[in-house]
Amino acid sequence: MVWRRIRRSTRPTAFIPMPRVPASWSSESCRSSPRTSTSMPRLFVALPVPEEIADELAALQSGVPDARWQTTENLHVTLCFCDEVQGAVMRDLEEELGDIAGPRFALTLAGVEQFSTGKQPRALVALVEKNDRLDWLQQKVSTVARNCGIDIERRKFRPHVTLARFPAGAETGHHIAQFMASHGTFRAGPWVAEHFSLFSSRRGRDGPIYTAEANYALTF
Repeated sequence: MVWRRIRRSTRPTAFIPMPRVPASWSSESCRSSPRTSTSMPRLFVALPVPEEIADELAALQSGVPDARWQTTENLHVTLCFCDEVQGAVMRDLEEELGDIAGPRFALTLAGVEQFSTGKQPRALVALVEKNDRLDWLQQKVSTVARNCGIDIERRKFRPHVTLARFPAGAETGHHIAQFMASHGTFRAGPWVAEHFSLFSSRRGRDGPIYTAEANYALTF
């Protein structure tokens, strides 16, 4: 059985809420760059986080100075980060992802962790429990991306939802330790992953703007 592909639509789906636009944004700041622009979007493939789980994650997002908390609309589980991609390659990727076939599956978040480079904190994340079907999907997506000529990192897959990122030079060690102690037993879910999406990321005035370029159903 082949997955049914959900083609791009101007209508928001129930599972991927459209970004709520702060009053301070202008219409120009929210407009996606046209495909004919000389700038290339950064692409990634991910599982969207449903609204009820995003709300539980949002309740964790406080108490750490210098943390740049992700908005609930931007919370997701990354399957493959593709970085900047030329338009022709993007079209190939968008098409080839539709050939992946696989089942729906349940996901559960369990615990929080700090990602660091040396002693410099990079991110606070909520971890996803081990899931063989998730691992399978991540491998299939990565293979498709490589076959499209995209040079993706070959690092161990550690599924997670990024809660916050830190700027260079952030000094938040004590507060991070308190955050970890307070939320180390956090759990959310399970929820059923019914589709995955190809997202583009462009810079906005108040942070990145993620746009679902195409959605792909998990149908059995």
